[in-house]
Amino acid sequence: MKPTITIEYCPKCNWLLRAAYMAQELLTTFEDELYGVTLQPSETAGRYQIRVNEINLFDRKEQGRFPEIKELKQLVRDVVSPEKNLGHSDKK
Repeated sequence: MKPTITIEYCPKCNWLLRAAYMAQELLTTFEDELYGVTLQPSETAGRYQIRVNEINLFDRKEQGRFPEIKELKQLVRDVVSPEKNLGHSDKK
C-alpha cells in the first residue's frame, strides 16, 4: 500500500496555508508514490510535524525552524522512493 503523509499543524498559529502549500508540493512531486497527504489540526500549540505513516520526518520544535520545501522533498523521497530523481530539488 502506498504511504500517507500527515502534516500536523497548529491552527492557532495560522499555519494552515503553510501546511497546504507543502501538501500541494508533495502531491505534485510524488503523485505516483503517495496514497495521499492529510492535513491535521493539532491540539498542541505550536506543533508542526510531518510524518510518513508513523515515521516522523520533521518536527519544528526539535529543529527550531520549518523545513525548506527542497529539504522536505528529499526527506520524503528517501523514505517513499529512494531511487526517485528530484531534478533541481535533488542534493548536490
